[in-house]
Amino acid sequence: QVQLVESGGGSVQTGGSLRLSCAVSGDTYSTKWMAWFRQAPGKEREGVAGIKAAGGTTYYADNVKGRFTISQDIAKNTVYLEMNSLKAEDTAMYYCAASNRVLISRTALVDNLYHYWGQGTQVTVSS
Repeated sequence: QVQLVESGGGSVQTGGSLRLSCAVSGDTYSTKWMAWFRQAPGKEREGVAGIKAAGGTTYYADNVKGRFTISQDIAKNTVYLEMNSLKAEDTAMYYCAASNRVLISRTALVDNLYHYWGQGTQVTVSS
């Protein structure tokens, strides 16, 4: 079992920045990929960014490339999502997820390939 706890959400103005954190505990050795997903009211959940647990390969959704950066601190068992140049359409509940599968990059943002999920942290971007 893997436990995930997100933090760092909040309200920010358009163009602002936030850094989300995901604290990982439990059977971290079985984790192959970590990712951030988000879900806005009335919309389907979408993948934002993923990172390979060993090696650091990253993958991003097109609509956040160049603005968001996913990273990990292995010593702290924490995954981060640095979000810059935030837009109103980035408003959503953001979830951290972990997968025990060996994924290839283009599948890193497929939500049904992830086994463990956090409770989410809300990000609200307003003008």
